[in-house]
Amino acid sequence: MNRRDFAKTAGMGVLAIQPSPGFALNEFLKNKPSESAGIPLGLCNHSLRSLQLNARQLIGYAIDKKFDSILLNTFQPLDNFEPGYLSGLSEMAKSNDVTIFIGAGSISEKSGSYSSKYGNATELLTKGIRVASALGSPIVGVRIGSAEDRYMDGGIEAHIHSVIKVMKSVRSEILDSGLKFAFENHAGDLRSEELLALINEAGIDICGALFDPANAVWAMEDPMDALRILGPTIVCTSIRDVAVWETDEGAAFQGMAIGEGMVDFPGYAKTMAQLCPGVPLHVETISNSVRPVPFLRPEFWKGFPDLPVGKIVGFLNMAKKGKPVEIINAPAGMNQKEFDIKLQQSELLKSTEYLRKNCNVGLSP
Repeated sequence: MNRRDFAKTAGMGVLAIQPSPGFALNEFLKNKPSESAGIPLGLCNHSLRSLQLNARQLIGYAIDKKFDSILLNTFQPLDNFEPGYLSGLSEMAKSNDVTIFIGAGSISEKSGSYSSKYGNATELLTKGIRVASALGSPIVGVRIGSAEDRYMDGGIEAHIHSVIKVMKSVRSEILDSGLKFAFENHAGDLRSEELLALINEAGIDICGALFDPANAVWAMEDPMDALRILGPTIVCTSIRDVAVWETDEGAAFQGMAIGEGMVDFPGYAKTMAQLCPGVPLHVETISNSVRPVPFLRPEFWKGFPDLPVGKIVGFLNMAKKGKPVEIINAPAGMNQKEFDIKLQQSELLKSTEYLRKNCNVGLSP
């Protein structure tokens, strides 16, 4: 599969806005390329967060850097929801062989990450389906929120029940659209086995996984183990490398440019090609920010009350092998925003170059 063929196939989701949709994501997934084919290379807008680009600027960046797809992980980059504006973005991307993937954000009204800006969760999903259809996105990205949600009343199970209920409430709409919800493991909120159970309960005909390997580390998983668990349910990704190390309170980790951390990305890409061929790898570099995983504190386990210690062996082995990564400060004379912009651009370009050269990722010549 080359870049143009991928764009045509994935972009057929735009037909879902017509009375008789001619495309369903399920059909697209059935016809994905073999593992010997190149893996589409995508850009997640969060990689360039300090630039505060709008959707048109981000698509232009993706075109210029020869990405095969772009993930807008929330509605924030969109200037409005008018049909003419959305169709213009779709045409801009489609005419340059770039496929748009769109996310709607948190759909758990119980989460501290949820925003009522677009109404209740059902209204948010309905809008997500409409926007995704107009943009030619094969998915609507959704999530719970963050690791903090594991410590709220009812634990993570309360959020899981809530989001399953709301996705089922728009089952007919998502089936009619020919799209799928892509549920993300976000900021340590869900472990892979929890996400897999959520997808199966919601229905694999309407829901798949949006997998982030660094967020798996946040939930005390080895990214390769989590990838194998979610496997064929993955319909979208966001990726970055990661370093993990032991601390007095347990462990800590930091996102890294791909190729500079502890994840075997040549092996990761090969496994992706085997388990979910044709799904793009969207680079979402987030570095220079250390996150603690204080599993030696007794109160930490209140968020994981039923998790056997044996389930975190892979994570513990990573931490034992890892070494701390120092935070980089802005040099004298450079303000923090300018430094962040330069660092984010550098991390993104290093990551994409590594993936193209070492991992058979990227369809463009």
